[in-house]
Amino acid sequence: RNRLIRCIVVVLVIFIGLFAFSNDLYLYISEPLRAQLPETSTMIATDVASPFLTPFKLTLVLSFFAAMPFILYQVWAFAAPGLYKKEKIIMVPLFFSSVFLFYAGMAFAYYAVFPLIFLFFTSIGPEGVAVMTDIRSYLDFVLKLFFAFGLSFEIPIAVVILSWVGAVNPDELAKKRPYVFILCFVLGMLLTPPDIISQTLLAVPMWLLFEVGIFFGRLVRSRGQEENQT
Repeated sequence: RNRLIRCIVVVLVIFIGLFAFSNDLYLYISEPLRAQLPETSTMIATDVASPFLTPFKLTLVLSFFAAMPFILYQVWAFAAPGLYKKEKIIMVPLFFSSVFLFYAGMAFAYYAVFPLIFLFFTSIGPEGVAVMTDIRSYLDFVLKLFFAFGLSFEIPIAVVILSWVGAVNPDELAKKRPYVFILCFVLGMLLTPPDIISQTLLAVPMWLLFEVGIFFGRLVRSRGQEENQT
């Protein structure tokens, strides 16, 4: 309970510090779309409270993202007393890797995926139709993609942990590579908007990260087997 309270307090402290910049944060997040809008188009707010509630929601979510290292550390500190020394040795790099990969997934979505899909969406509309996106709809859209890419970049961590505990065999996973490749595109279709660009930009990194997970999963499994033999 104390660790949960600490996490909530840290999120609230970060939120209070960022709230004064909530409108600036929204401008930054919406830049990939606004850069593709025609000069005569702008984003709009269709609800009365949207100009306040939408930046408020964004700031709260970003506060949670910013506090993620501390939250994961609290989870680690809670579980650490019950782990053996060799288990603690492998959990530390997994902890830092999971934080890095989650942020890397979000950065990849913002800097690589958003410009391409918004260019696609704004360029295929019927002639005479003005693109004027609602600010709340846009935020819901990008947060969904942030979560999708952030979580998908955790695939190597999941494969390594499952290999470490013996739940899966990396060599057996490697044999199922064609099925995993198809599954990545299916997940890309389900987690992204209905366009081939965003689906591919999610599916291909997922598959590559799966290959990375197999590589490190083999290392962890072989080391674990050596320790068991000794």
